[in-house]
Amino acid sequence: MAENSTFGPPNSDPNFSSTEANRALEKEAQLPLTGWQQEVDRGLELGLEAAASIRDRSIPTFSRGELPHYAGINTFLKAPYLEDVRKVGEYDIAVVGVPHDSGTTYRPGTRFGPQGIRRISALYTPYNFELGIDLREQITLCDVGDIFTIPANNEKSFDQISKGVAHIFSSGAFPIILGGDHSIGFPTVRGVCRHLGDKKVGIIHFDRHVDTQETDLDERMHTCPWFHATNMINAPAKNLVQLGIGGWQVPRQGVKVCRERATNILTVTDITEIGLDAAVDFALERALDGTDCVYISFDIDCIDAGFVPGTGWPEPGGLMPREALYMLGKIIQKAPVCGLEIVEVSPPYDISDMTSLMATRVICDTMAHLVLSGQLPRQQAPDYIHPEANMDVGSEWV
Repeated sequence: MAENSTFGPPNSDPNFSSTEANRALEKEAQLPLTGWQQEVDRGLELGLEAAASIRDRSIPTFSRGELPHYAGINTFLKAPYLEDVRKVGEYDIAVVGVPHDSGTTYRPGTRFGPQGIRRISALYTPYNFELGIDLREQITLCDVGDIFTIPANNEKSFDQISKGVAHIFSSGAFPIILGGDHSIGFPTVRGVCRHLGDKKVGIIHFDRHVDTQETDLDERMHTCPWFHATNMINAPAKNLVQLGIGGWQVPRQGVKVCRERATNILTVTDITEIGLDAAVDFALERALDGTDCVYISFDIDCIDAGFVPGTGWPEPGGLMPREALYMLGKIIQKAPVCGLEIVEVSPPYDISDMTSLMATRVICDTMAHLVLSGQLPRQQAPDYIHPEANMDVGSEWV
């Protein structure tokens, strides 16, 4: 190496002063530590001071916070468990599990999805380096546990899911739903629609499958949510956008419905050919056409099967994780988002929790972009939330 050459870290080189990494370093310096200190104080109060031999006096005897990552009760991201769901409106975000897989038509196991996602979420911290976000410092998050679903009875489970989601949505807390198979897409949207009054919601659906059949095996299964959701006046079919569709698992019955109802579809090839930003613009233009908010339904199998083996209907050729996360972030940055569901995580088929981890990343990125876009924390409930419930929404099917 020449004597006059320099080889230092990029952060010290003026040529790299505008890198994402350098911006991230600067952003971290602006983040407070108030939430962290409150967590430490709470841990010492509720978990007792540590043994005398422990030099770090922020450590309690009983684990009561983020650390250590392998300890504690598995709520999502170690968030407080809110046993009294009547208080859910006191939080910016409420995570709720929907352990339902009675709508599965082949490989069951998604009833364990909420458990799997919560378990691996303990691996994460609330801080993201690139985005400069610390969720512990910038929002309030709770985990309300799971909705009591009824095994082998989809319709009763749907009623429970709609009531639970409606309760969270109407409180002003942002609902994040851990599925469960994709049949829950109908009752979750129904729960939102019950409190939209005369407002409308667009649905942006990440998936490899259209899920637009009226019935499958004579019932409303996980191939059917969007047929029934778009029957509701608050969720028009023209505002359903489906990203990543394709492969050998798209039933023709569902394709016929998409054609008849003029829904909006981009395949993986479409997305890669027009580019990620153009795909985002396509999704937003159609989902926001005459609507007041957007609901995001993220089926984990939209990601290429090599990255997410733990799902009931894996289909090779899907989106790359970076592609899906990029589009998700851009959509949230530009649209008023009213809720997120992550579905079809099936831990019995997973390897090294990688599918559950991908779901965790989707959720954490969603929360971060809600903060970055100014949607959270909320100063007041959005105008599209109607305080009175319309129980007739989505009740016409027998």
